[in-house]
Amino acid sequence: MVVTDGQVSLKHLVTMETLTNDEVLGLIERGVAFKEGRAEFSLDRQYFAANLFFESSTRTHKSFEVAERKLGLDVIEFDAKTSSVNKGETLYDTILTMSALGVDICVVRHQEVDYYKQLIDSRTIQTAIVNGGDGSGQHPSQCLLDLMTIYQEFGHFDQLKIAITGDLTHSRVAKSNMQILKRLGAKLYFAGPKEWYSSEFDVYGTYVDIDDVIEELDVLMLLRVQHERHDGKESFSKEAYHKQFGLTTERYAKLKDTAIIMHPAPVNRDVEIADSLVEAPKARIVAQMQNGVFVRMAILEAILRGKV
Repeated sequence: MVVTDGQVSLKHLVTMETLTNDEVLGLIERGVAFKEGRAEFSLDRQYFAANLFFESSTRTHKSFEVAERKLGLDVIEFDAKTSSVNKGETLYDTILTMSALGVDICVVRHQEVDYYKQLIDSRTIQTAIVNGGDGSGQHPSQCLLDLMTIYQEFGHFDQLKIAITGDLTHSRVAKSNMQILKRLGAKLYFAGPKEWYSSEFDVYGTYVDIDDVIEELDVLMLLRVQHERHDGKESFSKEAYHKQFGLTTERYAKLKDTAIIMHPAPVNRDVEIADSLVEAPKARIVAQMQNGVFVRMAILEAILRGKV
């Protein structure tokens, strides 16, 4: 990965760990430029993109599609339910087929953690891989849209106090965000059920009771309770979770006037956050969804630059 002419050039984007701070900031700033209508972009030939989602998605799937169409890419339809996956075709062979057909970019969401490793290591597959989420692993485009939202609000990351709270162990959002936010100088806190906290987070921040830090925070990043990854084994009721760990109206009132609330969505209303607060003045949940289109345009552009 290199930065050319002030813009980022990527071969693939599968994890935040491989991006430098300059590349992260370059993608954020390019996303802002797209959002503000300042970015100039044109294609030198016809390019094809395919979105292969093997897990359910609304925001990520459709915002990638909107981003692709805004850039002028031809989007190849793919539905896992009607594909040869149902005949036993492996993910590798599906992507190998897309590559052979001349698809330039494959955006993939798959339940297997690190599914992308064999794809990007292949000498035959020529299509670029963009990770739209790998199980409970990473979600780099969500991370970048979160960073863009924070950057637009504060203009920097250094010494911002950010709490990531909720279903930490199962959250690819938490794992992507904690790594890069720490690198960019933010002070991180983690909160939520103790059984959903892992010692792997210790090097990035401090586990706290949310009520002990709520008044100090600049950013409160709420995580969705991922019921589909718990096999119905949650040991709490929705009401109990909301009262102990969620953003109640009482906790909202304790936040600084300049603090912002974030959530990757979809929101479990009255679980992670009170229904009345989803669109409250301090909430940036809608802004995150809007920013997703523009930062994904920046990602796709960087991939296309990598093909030059």
